[in-house]
Amino acid sequence: MRLSKLFTKTSKTTPADETAKNAQLLIQAGFIHKEMAGVYSYLPLGLMVIENIKAIVREEMNGIGGQELIMSGLQPKELWETTGRWSDETVDVWFKSKLKSGAEVGFGWTHEEPIVETMKQYVDSYKDLPANVYQFQTKLRNELRAKSGIMRGREFVMKDMYSCSTDAQQHEAFYQATIAAYNRVFERVGLGIDTYVTFASGGAFTQFSHEFQTICDAGEDIIYINREKGIALNEEVLNDKTLADLGVGRDELEKVKSAEVGNIFNFGTQKSEQMDFAFTNEQGERQYVHLGSYGIGITRLMGVIAEKFADDKGLVWPESVAPARVYIARLGDDETVTAEADKLYTLLTANGVSVLYDDREVRPGQKFADADLFGIPHRIIISEKTVAAGTFEYKSRVSDTAEAITLDDVGKMLGLSTSQLL
Repeated sequence: MRLSKLFTKTSKTTPADETAKNAQLLIQAGFIHKEMAGVYSYLPLGLMVIENIKAIVREEMNGIGGQELIMSGLQPKELWETTGRWSDETVDVWFKSKLKSGAEVGFGWTHEEPIVETMKQYVDSYKDLPANVYQFQTKLRNELRAKSGIMRGREFVMKDMYSCSTDAQQHEAFYQATIAAYNRVFERVGLGIDTYVTFASGGAFTQFSHEFQTICDAGEDIIYINREKGIALNEEVLNDKTLADLGVGRDELEKVKSAEVGNIFNFGTQKSEQMDFAFTNEQGERQYVHLGSYGIGITRLMGVIAEKFADDKGLVWPESVAPARVYIARLGDDETVTAEADKLYTLLTANGVSVLYDDREVRPGQKFADADLFGIPHRIIISEKTVAAGTFEYKSRVSDTAEAITLDDVGKMLGLSTSQLL
């Protein structure tokens, strides 16, 4: 992408109505636009980050047998009444409305009930199981307070997956496979070392659940962790019984602030019984399907990454999710400089390297400041000085030291072969 063609612009001014660092920086860098409290639009650079996160999650979900679909956002009242979750006393985050016909509808805050109703049409026999489906979809939740920027909103993108199994054993195998896949996701986006599988309450979903909590000062949760044993539990379930079940003493736990980036729930057969979701086993007997639900907040994850890695200059994206791997800054409008910058941009993009090319007619200082704000991992500067020397000036986003490198160095850094650079 050429920055001269990008409609968004950076801002030196911190948004007055934002207190969360992630939202402040993302708005300043032109990644998101605030529509209202808790509601954000994702602009081209922000969408690139979202799509990179989704690609990692999609790969891991496909790897454990997930099949992608997308469900409708509008939900009929009658469907949710079968499980008692239409009630505002049970679920207090519904957005609800009426069709012109008078029928009541809700806007999807989760999709267990619709998924079950859909899967009922296709699952009849044990031969149809296991079946595991997932989607990336915008969820709507009428939160009392929308805060923490994109880490908690009234509208957000979630990856939600649902498993249908024949029995508890088959369900548990997939449940554990999902835990492993989630851990790989968080490792790949740069949060692995600070993210814990956390024992927690299930809230409006089920009695107990497992959360994936990332240590983060801007987080809204309190968890207790034992780093050596890899044990974590949410403050809401901190009691003697839970400690005994986990085999850890209260004095062995460290209290930290955290942000929930994922969660998984085991419904057993409760919801299947409520909605009459059954199959015929090998003996010809009718049995209820074992269900599980697994979520990752995609936009929330983006916000947590922004919070965790930002510094006093701006965003700092891990290479796996950055909107581009390389930022090329062309200094000046000398013909030889322009030709050399264009050549490198064309070469890298032709070899599949994502590049943000700053070809704008602005001062070098603004380009450098914007490069820091954007948070692109690798910065390559091309100027009359570098052209004369036959090199490029290179600086990583996390280093204050610039160095002269050659085209071969660029290739090695980005994993390109010599033949690709010719």
